[in-house]
Amino acid sequence: MTTSSPLPLIGVPTSTMQMPGSQFFTYTSGKRYISSLNEFSSCMAVQIPSLGEDYDYADLVNRFDGIMLTGGRANVEPHHYGGPPFPEDEAIDPDRDATVLRIVPACIEAGVPILGICRGLQEMNVALGGSLHYRVNEVPGKNDHRMPRGDDVTVDDIYALRHPVKLTEGGMFQDLIGESETMVNTLHGQGIDRLGDGLTIEAVSDDDIIEGIRIEGHPNFAAGVQWHTEFYPEREEHLLSRRLYEAFGKAAQERAQSR
Repeated sequence: MTTSSPLPLIGVPTSTMQMPGSQFFTYTSGKRYISSLNEFSSCMAVQIPSLGEDYDYADLVNRFDGIMLTGGRANVEPHHYGGPPFPEDEAIDPDRDATVLRIVPACIEAGVPILGICRGLQEMNVALGGSLHYRVNEVPGKNDHRMPRGDDVTVDDIYALRHPVKLTEGGMFQDLIGESETMVNTLHGQGIDRLGDGLTIEAVSDDDIIEGIRIEGHPNFAAGVQWHTEFYPEREEHLLSRRLYEAFGKAAQERAQSR
């Protein structure tokens, strides 16, 4: 009798959000992040409440076969990287900051695979000593990478392929699809300014914004992208997004088997 291998267990740190019209807060993750992860990484995802200092992070990450860092409405607060203070009306999520900025180094120490998406890429960069542009569209020579707005804007409009990224010659991303360039969606305000220690650039936009990174010294899969891989990895024109999920899932499966 043969038994199938158990699905790898992926932890997904949550965002903290106030429920509309109330004083109550919830820990949340977008449905599409979870569904795309489960399907294309062949895994089982569970949410990690963002509890900040209340975890033993070495113990926490060792319970998982991988960690996925999602996007989020709030931005990483600038005091984590020496940036100027946010305006008073800027959305923040200090609980998530305090959680994920501890999870990333713990994953590196334990060799736990990491996949970062949008804010997740920014968190990886800050956790490793890098900094962020507050608003990419306000940087001279850079394009507006924010999502389209308006009453008639659809989900397809928001997540449409909008600009090319050049993949690093001989890098992991290029190896995944065998191409030197691909198109991606874009809906982010912040972006990488100073690259964090130990990070390698895997993809750059046509206006020289870092769109893909890899942790060089990580013993397993550890990569982040500025675009949103959760839309639509099932389509052929989003091949790199799908291949990233598959590579992450393979690394997580290997860790699950070793555990």
